[in-house]
Amino acid sequence: MARKDNIVVGLDIGTTKIVAIVGEVTHEGIDIIGIGQAPSKGLRKGVVINIASTVESIQRAVEEAELMAGCEITSVYTGISGGHIRGFNSHGIVAVKEGEIHPADVARVIDAAKAVAIPMDREVIHILPQEFIIDDQDGIKEPEGMHGVRLEAKVHIVTAAATSAQNIIKCANRTGLDVQSIVLQQLASAEAVLTEDEKDLGVCLVDIGGGTADIAIFSEGAIVHTSVLPLGGNHLTTDIALGIRTPQEEAEQIKQRYGCALVEQVPPEDMIEVPSVGGRRPRTLSRQILCEIIEARVEEIFQLVREEIRNTAYEDLLASGVVVTGGSAQLSGIEEIAEDVLGLPIRFGQPKGIGGLVDVVRSPAYATAVGLVQYGAKELSLGKGRRVESSLYQRTTKKISNWLGDFF
Repeated sequence: MARKDNIVVGLDIGTTKIVAIVGEVTHEGIDIIGIGQAPSKGLRKGVVINIASTVESIQRAVEEAELMAGCEITSVYTGISGGHIRGFNSHGIVAVKEGEIHPADVARVIDAAKAVAIPMDREVIHILPQEFIIDDQDGIKEPEGMHGVRLEAKVHIVTAAATSAQNIIKCANRTGLDVQSIVLQQLASAEAVLTEDEKDLGVCLVDIGGGTADIAIFSEGAIVHTSVLPLGGNHLTTDIALGIRTPQEEAEQIKQRYGCALVEQVPPEDMIEVPSVGGRRPRTLSRQILCEIIEARVEEIFQLVREEIRNTAYEDLLASGVVVTGGSAQLSGIEEIAEDVLGLPIRFGQPKGIGGLVDVVRSPAYATAVGLVQYGAKELSLGKGRRVESSLYQRTTKKISNWLGDFF
């Protein structure tokens, strides 16, 4: 297969599935030209627990995407999630020496903002500028070229467990892929489903995946809060398996085929056939019983989302309401429950701003993977694409090589 220089690949390593999406960057935008998907068997709650199984799933998804796109995939942008993710806001101040603010001054103030104590077992994933302040004038997004004597920066810093990040990189490297960047999953999903107006007015993104529910709050165009709840679609499946006594695989199929998050939407006469455990005869069950199980867990998820929003200082700033995306957001009735529990306007988030195989990827389930492609295309346009090394040893070796190169 031939290589193409203008392609960007997003690799969504999720708890239930691994998706590889190939995007071709053109003058008009991004065209989706390939997609590959494989069941994920090596992750739990967004964290790798079996490297061999994860590598196998990545290989299958990437090969399928290569076949459809007709090109060789050598590098990817991959997402990261899990309960180990931590996000916090920070503030830095520097003096401007020459009166006019240069890129070096912006870099210095961001360095000052990120100069906080971070444990050795954690790794910084993102430093996201929120706003700059020049001589008490706030709300500045692009300070370069402006005049002032004091420059301040407010940033949002996202950290992850170093071992979890390195395991994701190791899995990709073992399939022969270079990781260009590790991206917070809700940040990638936001690229795909949120509009600039929503970010400016204030919006909360809730990405409900298989193992986690990822939350990101935007205000005045910048991300101000991130968190991860350890609940997702797999918990619905487990509840169904236990509640109606059926194998886990059958419970997943029943959820997808007959699931509804609102009991009142299901007629009382609707019945479903439920396979039993241990070779026993299938049973006939009211569909409302299934939906009662789902409704209870969905309510719990959005109650936790509500508590998370209330624990921030941004509850009253969400003029655009809440955007729900992710594979589990496709259950009918979720919109009504979310609106009732959260008391905010709700809409479903589907990938936008793309061409090519739009009909294939226009689903909340592909929001993160499409967002990774859009994030990667934006980084490449800004000249920020880079390879992420898989270990501290490799990173240190590369730094030493670069340092020696300055002298020889």
